[in-house]
Amino acid sequence: MKAMPWNWTCLLSHLLMVGMGSSTLLTRQPAPLSQKQRSFVTFRGEPTEGFNHLVVDERTGHIYLGAVNRIYKLSSDLKVLVTHETGPDEDNPKCYPPRIVQTCNEPLTTTNNVNKMLLIDYKENRLIACGSLYQGICKLLRLEDLFKLGEPYHKKEHYLSGVNESGSVFGVIVSYSNLDDKLFIATAVDGKPEYFPTISSRKLTKNSEADGMFAYVFHDEFVASMIKIPSDTFTIIPDFDIYYVYGFSSGNFVYFLTLQPEMVSPPGSTTKEQVYTSKLVRLCKEDTAFNSYVEVPIGCERSGVEYRLLQAAYLSKAGAMLGRTLGVHPDDDLLFTVFSKGQKRKMKSLDESALCIFILKQINDRIKERLQSCYRGEGTLDLAWLKVKDIPCSSALLTIDDNFCGLDMNAPLGVSDMVRGIPVFTEDRDRMTSVIAYVYKNHSLAFVGTKSGKLKKTLSTGPQGGITQERIGMEGDPPGVNIASQEQMLCVCLQCSSHKAVSDQRVQPLLCCFLNVPGNSS
Repeated sequence: MKAMPWNWTCLLSHLLMVGMGSSTLLTRQPAPLSQKQRSFVTFRGEPTEGFNHLVVDERTGHIYLGAVNRIYKLSSDLKVLVTHETGPDEDNPKCYPPRIVQTCNEPLTTTNNVNKMLLIDYKENRLIACGSLYQGICKLLRLEDLFKLGEPYHKKEHYLSGVNESGSVFGVIVSYSNLDDKLFIATAVDGKPEYFPTISSRKLTKNSEADGMFAYVFHDEFVASMIKIPSDTFTIIPDFDIYYVYGFSSGNFVYFLTLQPEMVSPPGSTTKEQVYTSKLVRLCKEDTAFNSYVEVPIGCERSGVEYRLLQAAYLSKAGAMLGRTLGVHPDDDLLFTVFSKGQKRKMKSLDESALCIFILKQINDRIKERLQSCYRGEGTLDLAWLKVKDIPCSSALLTIDDNFCGLDMNAPLGVSDMVRGIPVFTEDRDRMTSVIAYVYKNHSLAFVGTKSGKLKKTLSTGPQGGITQERIGMEGDPPGVNIASQEQMLCVCLQCSSHKAVSDQRVQPLLCCFLNVPGNSS
């Protein structure tokens, strides 16, 4: 989510839920869209800076906004409370280690610091803000005043991501009551697999200046809490990378949703072509050796049209009404996802898109079935990019239950058959780029942002899947909407063309929060 929707993100982590439109679940056409106006407040950034990430403190309602060269702390009515500058500075992406550690012979230029990840560490009352400068080092800022508590940079573990400005980084914090927390980091590696693991678990020490901050949870000569892309993979697919779209935790597992290039032979052809496959990655929270790593392809199909390029996702509960329709408990986890049509055009996705629902338990059941068959010695590990595609599964007598976390055999593991989501709504002209969802009075609410800057709210009205829709208008012509919600406020983070105000048509970032959105309260 960003200019490329899966890379720049503006989501608030509170009461979020995404929604629905017209699909196999529907029995009637959507109702006419209301034109009712709502009060809203806005915060505009400078034309030279873009908004990258947005998080809200669910305890105070304060908003933290990660921008180019700056972190903002805003009040709930979008007044600036404090700012913290993060750039620009002299740098070169080829400097490894970065020049702040040792002299770099590469030419240095003034370089912006693009916010790549923004997380609230509630346990220690701090903000983790990671940028694009210096190979992805992070600052730990006090929530109250954005005072810098620490900025570890002197060890290789402190360089979390060397991706360029368009790359993606996602983090998931796993908290413990009496132990240091851990941080799962997933990132594109931008052709530098020798420097950066694509996925790893790191220590979050209580002391922000501790030497062990961001150290791997486990690391010895043979095993570590990480997965690296083998260099041989790049001989098959020179531009191979894993693009992370979303990350979350549920139960005993951490999940990441990804886009991955792979070479396939079209039906009836002997030659191979590159396509992109959307995959869900699952790891056990307590697995320090990453023996539990499993990938499963995901996609969506409606009326014979395949939607395979993941654009956005959000985790929510089913709620009573939708849960009854799907045959699941109201508290069961659902993944609301946006896919665009096809598999070939990652950079310029087709406008045809679909909003789809995945029942997380069904994905986990499919993974359990695959684990059970592999431990019966059936099939291969089937992960081409990890060079284990053709390695046979090994038989072992053991019980594999819902919380099985792997052994030092039959790992990492790929699931061959795609898990298909339930299509809920399709859009043929204005590609959906973002989604958020929550449960309101037993109903499933969804807000979907589109490429042209439109924002749609949908409401499921009953077990037969009836849907009403409402369009929330935005001024200007913004190229894409990213959305967030807290209590009775819905926030939209976007880039707006400022051609009405200035002649050079620069892009001005805008944060807009609608107040008292019906059906958007706790």
